[in-house]
Amino acid sequence: MIKRLFRFLTKLLLWFVALSFIWVLIHRWVPVYYTPLMAIRSFQDENGKPRLHDWVALDSISDKLQLAVIASEDQGFQGHHGFDFNAIRKAMDDNRSGKRIRGGSTISQQTAKNVFLWPDRTWLRKGLESWFTVLIEICWSKQRILEVYLNSIEMGPGVYGAEAAAQFWFNRSAHELNSEQSAAIAAILPNPRQYKAQPQTNYLQSRSRWILRQMNNLGPLKRDP
Repeated sequence: MIKRLFRFLTKLLLWFVALSFIWVLIHRWVPVYYTPLMAIRSFQDENGKPRLHDWVALDSISDKLQLAVIASEDQGFQGHHGFDFNAIRKAMDDNRSGKRIRGGSTISQQTAKNVFLWPDRTWLRKGLESWFTVLIEICWSKQRILEVYLNSIEMGPGVYGAEAAAQFWFNRSAHELNSEQSAAIAAILPNPRQYKAQPQTNYLQSRSRWILRQMNNLGPLKRDP
């Protein structure tokens, strides 16, 4: 009985590894048009707001917005391999000391969660997030990770991805966003259902200015060869 259960669990694990690898590999080329979070939000939204989401290539997204989200969310994105252990340690220290709860998730981790999983704080979901983070770092380039991230992340109430956000907040394409507009969108990412890219509160204006300073410090984006 125990041997049979062990064989079953082993086969289940092997199937999961194989299927998750194939799933990630497919999205190395295939756009992500729908995510678990979009499905969850459609059930949560009692007002029936339409879902705004337009997939565009990374070349059609302003370099300024690309830099703004890196400056805001994960300044080590182009140098790490999916996990920023310094940020994780700092987040744990801040949380233990009673400071405002913050996360240490990288853009790669957020992409894994947004595309393949559900929003939750359980150990199961975090474990699966780590697994998918490793897979996308192996199978995708940094540009592909950033492209999927910028096309799938929530950027307003019912608004997903850079193109929809640019149209929703500033009535222009993602390619046309300037530094200030890009910083304003990046500033709302911690709470996109409550924060507004415009008009901005004093807090979000301050956060946007901080992001602009970080963008200047980081300089131009590096591209994979």
